[in-house]
Amino acid sequence: MRTLNKILEKTDLSDSVVKMVIEAPEIARKRKAGQFIILKVDERGERIPLTIVDSDAGKGTITIIYQVVGKTTAVMARMKAGDEIMDVQGPLGNPTEIENFGQVVCIGGGVGVGVVYPLAVALKKAGNRVISIIGARTKDLLILEKEMKEASDELHVATDDGSYGFHGFVSTVLQNLIDKGTKIDRIYAIGPVPMMRVLSNQTKPYGIKTIVSLNAIMVDATGMCGACRVAVAGKTKFTCVDGPEFDGHEVDFDLLTKRLRMYCEQEKQCYDAYRCECHGK
Repeated sequence: MRTLNKILEKTDLSDSVVKMVIEAPEIARKRKAGQFIILKVDERGERIPLTIVDSDAGKGTITIIYQVVGKTTAVMARMKAGDEIMDVQGPLGNPTEIENFGQVVCIGGGVGVGVVYPLAVALKKAGNRVISIIGARTKDLLILEKEMKEASDELHVATDDGSYGFHGFVSTVLQNLIDKGTKIDRIYAIGPVPMMRVLSNQTKPYGIKTIVSLNAIMVDATGMCGACRVAVAGKTKFTCVDGPEFDGHEVDFDLLTKRLRMYCEQEKQCYDAYRCECHGK
């Protein structure tokens, strides 16, 4: 009997960021840039959304990148090639709108670089000139630089501490491009919510369409539970079925931030209990 959802490859990109190649032929065949999966590691696991970074329809595989921030990602970090993930559902969400806009800027922060990478590939393939800006807190946390360089016509790298590339934030690199008069037809900004908020506020006065991908809390990912609801242009939207991408100028980031903090204490308790359990073995 053929085994599905088997981990075929596992690579540590940094101390806390992991790349996995998973056997998922049906998802690989249908996946488009911007879509995600929901996975559950085992019978007692929670359901978490992860963006599909890459896929190979011929091999029947999908690639995901995640940062260890809680119990589920910590459990996954301890898994190895050959292990199986109980449930992998997808592709979910709406694909990114891909067409020849002209010159686009793809901005990725932290693990968000893994999310923006397939967009850069698809946008370049559609005929756009792609300028990419990627950033991380420090050089050791920077991911996919080589891949982003290949997918872009121009690549800028920034680190908060100045350990590599531009010393500062991706927003400053973007502002430098704007100040130089660089023609920008559309921006894709994906990363931590504060970063997406800053970039959206930054580009609004210039009227540059800025698309963000929201990492709201999800449960069923089919629009039934409403856990991932966000406010966009004053209307309630579900990230799982209406998104995950929205016009950043229309997103209520205050509400999004509050909702993301709703279960912080429970998440911390669960993660701490798991780490104690692991250390006790």
